[in-house]
Amino acid sequence: MKSCLIVIDAQESFRHRPYFAPRDFAPYVEAQNELIEGCAAAGIPIVRVFHVDGPADPGNPFALESGHVRALPELVPFEAAATYTKHRHSALVGTGLDVWLTEQGIGHVIVSGIRTEQCCETTTRHASDLGWTVDFVADATLTFDMRQLDGQPLSAAEIKARTVTVLDGRFAKVCTVAQALKRAGAAAAAAA
Repeated sequence: MKSCLIVIDAQESFRHRPYFAPRDFAPYVEAQNELIEGCAAAGIPIVRVFHVDGPADPGNPFALESGHVRALPELVPFEAAATYTKHRHSALVGTGLDVWLTEQGIGHVIVSGIRTEQCCETTTRHASDLGWTVDFVADATLTFDMRQLDGQPLSAAEIKARTVTVLDGRFAKVCTVAQALKRAGAAAAAAA
């Protein structure tokens, strides 16, 4: 089975949001880069997805006019097999990514990027529902602290724990970077 790494919304826009917290950023970048390098070395195609929404205004970091809809400079450079811009949470809505994956014969997707519980989780659920085998690489996702409806804090670690709990075994296999690379290698060997 052919695999593909999807790097979702790993873009400069987030650094310009008030909730951006650099606390978890370095470990995320390290894992994301390890995953990118491992996939590139194994010949696994890597798809880059950017998120664009809100007013087309230079003050909106998710607008093209801001100049922030670009790869995080901390990411290792890679040759994207395809690049998509999305306007919804799932990278599979209105982008053409689903068509590209099908045309390429991809049966297994590896999900990574920003935000764990938002675009990464939504894409994971959507891909699973459409029939792809999905690996969710939790270490190669990033999210930020939030406030619950009652005003109580909800830490990024708690959000990530909840996300992996509801995804694992239902919509995806939650993996470390090493596990995802090993699984992609095994899938390729089985297909050969």
